[in-house]
Amino acid sequence: MFELLKKFGIDSFILLLFFSIFAAWIYPAPGASENTFSLATVAKYGVSIIFYFYGVRLNWSKIYEGLKNYRLHFLVHFSTFIIFPLIVLPFTLFFSDCADEGTKWLWYGIFFCAALPSTVSSSVVMVNIARGNIPAAIFDASISSLLGVFITPIWMQIFLSSSDVGRELGSVIFNLVLMVIVPVLLGIFSHKILGNFSVKYDKLLRKLDQFIILLIVYTSFCHSFANDMFHGMSALTLLLLSTGMVTLFFTVYFIECCLCFFLKFNREDRITALFCGSKKSLVHGATMSKVILPDPHLAGVLLLPTMLYHAYQLIIVSIIARKFAAENDDKSI
Repeated sequence: MFELLKKFGIDSFILLLFFSIFAAWIYPAPGASENTFSLATVAKYGVSIIFYFYGVRLNWSKIYEGLKNYRLHFLVHFSTFIIFPLIVLPFTLFFSDCADEGTKWLWYGIFFCAALPSTVSSSVVMVNIARGNIPAAIFDASISSLLGVFITPIWMQIFLSSSDVGRELGSVIFNLVLMVIVPVLLGIFSHKILGNFSVKYDKLLRKLDQFIILLIVYTSFCHSFANDMFHGMSALTLLLLSTGMVTLFFTVYFIECCLCFFLKFNREDRITALFCGSKKSLVHGATMSKVILPDPHLAGVLLLPTMLYHAYQLIIVSIIARKFAAENDDKSI
């Protein structure tokens, strides 16, 4: 059965994401408690471990190799931080004004997803499968991860600056720098010592990443369920949200296809632009939701659209990546 699901891009991590929400609904108490050794505390500090080992694994020779293609880099970041938010912004401004509290934060969550940086590891993996420009993908994914620390909170100020639940912009960016950029830099400085270790145990470290992400998702939704934030949210609302996130993906993907054609990108650059510019990072979303909102019971609602988008993007992009790979193999025969 799992082999059949993998053919459609549904791996065990996606299934565990949805299971973590179900577990939070059934038994929210462990994740909702706050103390020195609580699951929420482990998740909070676990994020820095993810970014530390990301820094350790960074291959600077590959990054330098991908640095030259400035048109490709511009398109990826323009799509990630400008096209995405501008598509969602009018809808969020309109619908959030006439919605109840839970639905309003759901709309904020959709915009939050649109303002997030691109994924790191999955973007590079998918570009590799599709035979795209891997050095450029590594460069763009890495830079997007760092730019998001500053750009995402600035976008979110549109809604949170007038709210009494958001933190000051300077405080948000400072905390994100401590949680994201500082661990990455420490990881980079540790590359000579732990570089070989990170390569040897790459699969184990990625499992650790996934475990921490699942823990963050679980604790976020525990707070939301414990405070009844999803009360009154119907199955129709979730269906419409899912449809909306899939529509958002294909809208951006289509715009990028047109821009790639206009810019006359070759096949490898087109794959990198499409994959890196259409994806959103769940680990950044999980991290930022807790930093941007000091009230933990809102984090699950804010994170739900990102979690759905992340699941759908993995499924859709894995199918597209295999299609690109098959086309490339056919041409090489």
